[in-house]
Amino acid sequence: MSTTSSVSSSSSSSNLASILAAGDLAATGSSTTSSTASSAQTVTGLASGMDWSTVILELADAERAPETKWKEEQATLTTQKNTFSTIATDLATLQTDLTTLKSSSLWKGTTSASSNSSVATVASTSGAPTGSNTFEITQLATAATMVGTSKISTALAASSDVSGVTIGTAGFPTAVTAGTFTVNGKQVTVATTDSLQDVFDAIASATDNAVTASYNATTDKITLKSSSRITLGSSTDTSNFLQAAKLYNNASASVSSSSALGRVNTTVTMTGADLATAVSTGSSATGEFTLNGVSISYDAGSDSIQNVLDDINSSAAGVTAAYDSVNNRFTLTNSSTGDVGISMQDVTGNFLAATGLASGTLTSGKNLLYTLNGGTQQLVSESNTITSDSSGITGLSVTALATGSVTATVSRDTSSISTAINKFITDYNAVQNYISTEQANATATDGTVTAGTLNGDQTANSIVSNLRSLSYVAGPGLTSAIKTLGSLGIDSNGRNNTITLSDSSTLDDALTSNLSAVESFFSDATSGVATKLNSYITNLTGTNGDLTNHQTSLTQQYGNIATQITNLETKITSDKALWTSEFTAMEVAESQTSQELTYLSQQISNGSL
Repeated sequence: MSTTSSVSSSSSSSNLASILAAGDLAATGSSTTSSTASSAQTVTGLASGMDWSTVILELADAERAPETKWKEEQATLTTQKNTFSTIATDLATLQTDLTTLKSSSLWKGTTSASSNSSVATVASTSGAPTGSNTFEITQLATAATMVGTSKISTALAASSDVSGVTIGTAGFPTAVTAGTFTVNGKQVTVATTDSLQDVFDAIASATDNAVTASYNATTDKITLKSSSRITLGSSTDTSNFLQAAKLYNNASASVSSSSALGRVNTTVTMTGADLATAVSTGSSATGEFTLNGVSISYDAGSDSIQNVLDDINSSAAGVTAAYDSVNNRFTLTNSSTGDVGISMQDVTGNFLAATGLASGTLTSGKNLLYTLNGGTQQLVSESNTITSDSSGITGLSVTALATGSVTATVSRDTSSISTAINKFITDYNAVQNYISTEQANATATDGTVTAGTLNGDQTANSIVSNLRSLSYVAGPGLTSAIKTLGSLGIDSNGRNNTITLSDSSTLDDALTSNLSAVESFFSDATSGVATKLNSYITNLTGTNGDLTNHQTSLTQQYGNIATQITNLETKITSDKALWTSEFTAMEVAESQTSQELTYLSQQISNGSL
């Protein structure tokens, strides 16, 4: 009997330990999780009646109390670091302004003006000598041109019989449109499907045979004849037949096309291009010719003439090739002006000969001719832009548009300098104002004072002080007349460390009458304000600069606190495990005691003791 009861008591204690072990997992949870605390409460205290899981959570929360302050310190460090990052950004912007003020290109910058923009425009670069120069343009530069021979295509028709020539598809220089045109006040209506003979008949019919029309295959021209003066066209014409046929009023009884009507079809393969002389490639599969020493190849069986023109224009030959459909001829124009020619040669095949270019007329380009400042010596420029290569004036370019006289005036670009100085003032103040704002304390309506982010920060105080002391006065040894910002109309405000351009006229006068002194004040290699400030900011924000080191220190402090929090959380986890173990042992002991009391009670009741 006692053996059985002892086993039962041991089993009961073991079961309790298992339940408590499940409770241990809940008891080790965070104090912020209410469901975990609730779960622990349903398990703990089975023997003792004590809710010790809640006690553990409360003990843990009490132990992590320092973390609240530490996290507040971390938040403050983060704000400070972000603030110094903004200061670093603002200083970088200011340093860009200082680099501009130190640059010789700013102080040597120029502006230019033309006395007669219809004759020439003027441009100048940094360092161009100031003053005025007068140019007398006597001749503009032109490009050399090669005009090929005309009548290079087959005629509009092979004979005077044009009954089979459809005007809409015939090789007129300009495509014929349907509509009406006027002959001697009579309207003639045509459609693009009409033959040329149909048009001739319509003219005769409209004029009661007073005007007759014919075509000459030898001259490739249309002729209108009458016994009296022929009047062609009106403002109400809707067809362009007269223009396409090159028929214009000439105050006579006979009007002929002003030139041959045939044209070259540049969009089909060369074998069907209607050239009077067919393009060939000689004994080779492809033809070749050179322009200005550049080789151009073609395939007469697959390339169109337009393909070849495109190849010429995209090549390094330096010419523009085109087909003049009105005059039925090809042209080449040099891409650059000047007294230079155009060289060409058929190498294999006859493209240049067939297109009339080989026997064309070369008009050499012309150089621009001018005199300078009333001189008698004629100066030359291959292009219409006069540069120092011909004028000898460094940094000045004059682009001629017409012949005539023009004066080019070059002045120092004081406007850009003034803009750069004002930009420096703005960005300098941005740094000082931001630091002042971050240093200022805030007072709430209830009188509570909150210290500024940078209140009492020595690095911030040092930046403010150094910027102020380095900006207003040039360094020792500066020999120019201007040694302070005050000489430029720029005042310093001791209350907020900013500077203000209070008298812009003083700055303008200094830039106009004493530019070299203003330049020295800012850009002197040793004592210039921009030089000193630039060096200070470089050192401040460099690898071992005070600002950089301060930011590093803030980061380290933040990391140290994070380590403290991690270490404390590790200790709390260990303590919770220990407390749980101790409370569990207590529960087991309580349970065993309770079981033994129950057993004794049962024995007494049964009379066994």
